[in-house]
Amino acid sequence: MSDEPTDEAVVEAASDAAEGVVLSRYKQSDVTDMDVTVRFESGTLDVDVYLNAPEDPDPEAVAREAVEAAERAVDELFGASA
Repeated sequence: MSDEPTDEAVVEAASDAAEGVVLSRYKQSDVTDMDVTVRFESGTLDVDVYLNAPEDPDPEAVAREAVEAAERAVDELFGASA
């Protein structure tokens, strides 16, 4: 039996982290549209964040931060299972 996190746990951790970053930068009512897509297949993580929100702070920068947070969350998840 493996101690590694399930694919579902990886996707959930990454998604939660990405959404958390976005919602920490903007009030939810200010976000016109947000889409966080996370895939974890064959040990490869793919995170896409689309954000339509006010220009301050820069939505592209916030989306990049959200992707980075998702990647860190997954790294921590695997670190905890090691």
